[in-house]
Amino acid sequence: MFILNASEPKELAQYLKENQWLADAESILSLTKPGEGNMNYVLRVTTNLRTFIIKQSRAYVEKYPQVLAPAERVITEAGFYQKIASANAVQSRMPHLLGLDKVSNILLLEDLGKSNDFSVLYDLKQRLTAEEITVLVSYLNELHTHFQKTKMDDELANLELRKLNYEHIFRYPFLEENGFDLDSVQMGLQELALPYKKNAALKSKVELLGSLYLSKGKYLLHGDYYPGSWLKTDDGIKIIDPEFCYFGLREFDLGVLIAHLYLSQQDVSLITVIEKEYAAFADLNPEILNGFVGVEMMRRLIGLAQLPLQMELNEKGKLLELANQLIMK
Repeated sequence: MFILNASEPKELAQYLKENQWLADAESILSLTKPGEGNMNYVLRVTTNLRTFIIKQSRAYVEKYPQVLAPAERVITEAGFYQKIASANAVQSRMPHLLGLDKVSNILLLEDLGKSNDFSVLYDLKQRLTAEEITVLVSYLNELHTHFQKTKMDDELANLELRKLNYEHIFRYPFLEENGFDLDSVQMGLQELALPYKKNAALKSKVELLGSLYLSKGKYLLHGDYYPGSWLKTDDGIKIIDPEFCYFGLREFDLGVLIAHLYLSQQDVSLITVIEKEYAAFADLNPEILNGFVGVEMMRRLIGLAQLPLQMELNEKGKLLELANQLIMK
């Protein structure tokens, strides 16, 4: 198994040539980090001829090495890219898959160029435009409708990674004692979170939503549709990192999207744009959709996967209460 390492360009060049991913006349000029990823070890490879992205998944979460994760998750991600290659409207918004090594859990992707993701929204000063939200919804429209199944099966089930995600979305944030001191994030957050951690009715609803998340569905989902997965490039908005993909309920992708509009304090009129632009919005289950919105908000406020929110404690308190209301409706 080859181990990706930014400080070993010669070894990487040899590995790439062995896999016929680097031409004889091609040499590596630099290895750099393309962005702030959480799950995997990712590098931008710059050669004398081009640039591309190389990604390796390991048996743990790259940002949190103490958190174990399925080592082969990039193989599922590659399966997603192979699947969507037949749908130009989806593929045009994503990088092309260039190569996959199932032994070393490494994939090569098209480099979308020097770009920034939309995490800047969390400074609460940046505003998404109606045009941008329309593009983001259009992507989900195409993804969900083009790959709709008539019969549920185990394709791209991604169950092991979903089980990990389940723990961090639907269980861990609601444990009274989970080993994570929220006051280390922001003083007073631990006390603010306690009423929700003690709320049996809320936790029962969250558990039900978690079971829906783990269930099979008919629609291909991105699975982690939040600002860190949206890139602002010279060619428009692009979507990356579908490693949490699976066939499930459409409400989950939409719920995550809407949750981050609330978390980044976007204009509520954008939710109206979503309702208008998402073709099957009237067919969605509003209770499930609102539940997923609320759970995503809560887990980002009182769970391990914290956001760089430039927000006062009282504002987080308002968002937690809104999330609670959405879940309990």
